[in-house]
Amino acid sequence: MTYNSKDLYQVKEKMYVATDCIIFGFHEGKLKLLVFKRRVEPLKGEWSLIGSFVRLDEDLEYAGQRVLRETTGLENVFMQQLKSYGKKDRDPGYRCISIAQYALIRIDDYDEELVEQHGAHWYEIDHLPLLILDHNEMVHDALLQLKQNARYKPIGFELLPEKFTIPQLQALYEAIYQRELDARNFRKKVLSLNVLEKLDEKDKSTSKRGAFLYKFNYENYQKLLKSGYNFEIA
Repeated sequence: MTYNSKDLYQVKEKMYVATDCIIFGFHEGKLKLLVFKRRVEPLKGEWSLIGSFVRLDEDLEYAGQRVLRETTGLENVFMQQLKSYGKKDRDPGYRCISIAQYALIRIDDYDEELVEQHGAHWYEIDHLPLLILDHNEMVHDALLQLKQNARYKPIGFELLPEKFTIPQLQALYEAIYQRELDARNFRKKVLSLNVLEKLDEKDKSTSKRGAFLYKFNYENYQKLLKSGYNFEIA
């Protein structure tokens, strides 16, 4: 590879690589996003996604996992790379390319004290504050990817507790798709997939009669995949 003089001049200047994490959670029937107030200039005090510069000694994937761990205390959670954002004027402080990653966590599992230490807050997707830079664009793109993945993959179960009811599962997919689903059809569809394991326990938090709890059966799901079945939950 050869360089001209202009290329060599640009190599001497600094360019940073960052990762910004779109952290989704689901709680009380609402899809939520974790954001915090930026602590450094420029744009100090403005609402932002949680991110970090990628260190020289770490892989990009690990950088996202580090951000998630340091903020919430969680490890080994679902995280997927979204896309890169590299407009030359996207960040007034640095020439910086950001690789966005999105994570799905169970809000009940996270470390609330760690989140508070970072000044982070959960906002409902429909009531997000204005975010800095191109972070609103990142959230929009992540939501589109989440909807697409949730349609054909069981990633929605990453947002639910280990045990859940059919109405809770439906509320999750309604929050992801941002539209109502017919309860009878939804129940019929998810049960026909044979990926839910019915438990001898009930959730009686909403009624005396209660609703049976279920668990996701990963073994049955893997069998479906190998058979070439089209997993479409809603």
